[in-house]
Amino acid sequence: MVDYGLVSIVTATYNMAQYLPLTVESVLGQTYQNLELIVVDDGSSDNTSEVMARFAAEPRVRYIRLERNCGQTVAKNRGLSEVKGAFVAFVDADNLWKPNKLERQLPLFVASERTGVVYSDAEYIDGSGAVLPYIERKYHDGDITAKLLLSNFVNFNSAVVRKEVIDEVGGFDEALAMGIDWDLWLRISVRYRFRFLPEQTYSYRLWENQMSHQKVKRLKNAEKILEKFQRAYPDAVPAKTLDEAKALLYADYALLELKNGTKSEAMTQAVRALKMRPDRLQFWKTLVKVIIG
Repeated sequence: MVDYGLVSIVTATYNMAQYLPLTVESVLGQTYQNLELIVVDDGSSDNTSEVMARFAAEPRVRYIRLERNCGQTVAKNRGLSEVKGAFVAFVDADNLWKPNKLERQLPLFVASERTGVVYSDAEYIDGSGAVLPYIERKYHDGDITAKLLLSNFVNFNSAVVRKEVIDEVGGFDEALAMGIDWDLWLRISVRYRFRFLPEQTYSYRLWENQMSHQKVKRLKNAEKILEKFQRAYPDAVPAKTLDEAKALLYADYALLELKNGTKSEAMTQAVRALKMRPDRLQFWKTLVKVIIG
């Protein structure tokens, strides 16, 4: 097998002792063996330190425990500060890698130095590990900034990134609580190309109370990310693309407010969406849904 250099994998974990050992084993079980795994315990109050003790003799695993819970952004950045590899990858503490993940993705970096990130499709599993019905998503390859503004389709746990790219654009923005991967991909996409591997290289676990279910918080952080992107890269995409990204966000807000029973606020957000892109039928449909809802 070709040696592409050391791959550093960062796992930030908080009270995930029930799943973490399986995650670690899925990384250590890679067919591509030149790797290190950095597990950053974000001040867990469960038995995370005990379950990690079983990997104490494994030289490829480093376990770092923070004294208090600082949040995922700080924990992930701490992990990034420790990496030694030419490539960086991420896996959350409740997800699993397929054995040939790195073996399949690393060769895609060879074709071009402009390739900064290689990512893939995902399999979905439940809390017990049973495979769930496939969730179809639209993925994109190459210069993806305009597409990425409209939807974060880059699966975080699938991504492998050149370390020099992260050094250039910086790590995760600690002013954000959610959407930190979207913010990072946007910054990278302005300078580098993304390659998509149409294979399911990891298993994404769907279970109750996970962070991705916190929709209000997610939308507020998405708004911050769009505003930040517009300030930093005003000419990176056509103005209509950024308008559409904002319209999609406001439409999501409208439907959420409608679901929560605050119809007046739902109407405000639906009108905001329509003003951004009055030429798009979907935003007229959102307005109608709010009116009759």
